[in-house]
Amino acid sequence: MKKKTDKQIAMRVSAVSIIGNIALSVIKLLAGIVANSGAMISDAVHSASDVISTFVVIIGYNFSSKGSDKDHPYGHERLECIAALFLAAILFATGVGIGIEGINKILQGNYGNLAIPGAIALVAAVISIAFKEWMFWYTRHAAKKINSSSLMADAWHHRSDALSSVGSFIGIFGARLGFPILDPIASVIICLFILKAAFEIGRDAVDKLTDKACDDETINEMIKLIKAQSGVINIDEIKTRLFGNKIYVDVEISVDGNLTLNEAHDIAQNVHDAIESKFEHVKHCMVHVNPDTTNMTCHKKISQSAM
Repeated sequence: MKKKTDKQIAMRVSAVSIIGNIALSVIKLLAGIVANSGAMISDAVHSASDVISTFVVIIGYNFSSKGSDKDHPYGHERLECIAALFLAAILFATGVGIGIEGINKILQGNYGNLAIPGAIALVAAVISIAFKEWMFWYTRHAAKKINSSSLMADAWHHRSDALSSVGSFIGIFGARLGFPILDPIASVIICLFILKAAFEIGRDAVDKLTDKACDDETINEMIKLIKAQSGVINIDEIKTRLFGNKIYVDVEISVDGNLTLNEAHDIAQNVHDAIESKFEHVKHCMVHVNPDTTNMTCHKKISQSAM
């Protein structure tokens, strides 16, 4: 039931993104044509390309939500990381393109030949900034709620668009004030922000593809929970690994070596159930039981004394 709920959230956010980007692209394109603004027309094409990115998110999430099968007994969660890497690559290419264009304009220095855009382009830029920033927070909230790396990548794509529109606004406003160089300078600065976001998204996806451990805070919470279970004497080892948007846990615990197999199994089962119920993103917790030799030695000495 949880997977179905997560999928519904992802689909709803993606639908809002697609409809919003199509509408925004039309508004920007018309404003760019009417106001004679090349920056706004470029921004319209940028927003239109986001529709493709959102479809990548939908495809990646749908494939990652598939259950286990014969060829993939551990599931398909890592496919979402591949989608996130693809989006990071798109984001990186977008940033590089904006940066190169800005640097070329600075080096050319032909600012006097640039057309003065109309005021309607400024209005379109403000609308774009407001909508894209809202989409960033809306998508980011959903991505955190369902722990989706591809949805988080799409959120940062919205933020990159907002920054791009900020650059367009500064450039258009500066051109109308007689300072057209502000446009390419803003583009270069925006490029750096976009490249930083692309790097962070790519790094997160790679971590989830290479079995990186959970953060220390999550591991410490798991340790406290395991130690609180009745019958657990010690935690001999605990290992975690990220698998797409899921977590696998392997833990070795020590229990009284004099317990029966059924009793030891019950303790392990309690640990397993506690971890999987407390941490919703844990897909599976494997518990290995070791006999506590200290208690076994003490029991042996007591038995010998009694004899």
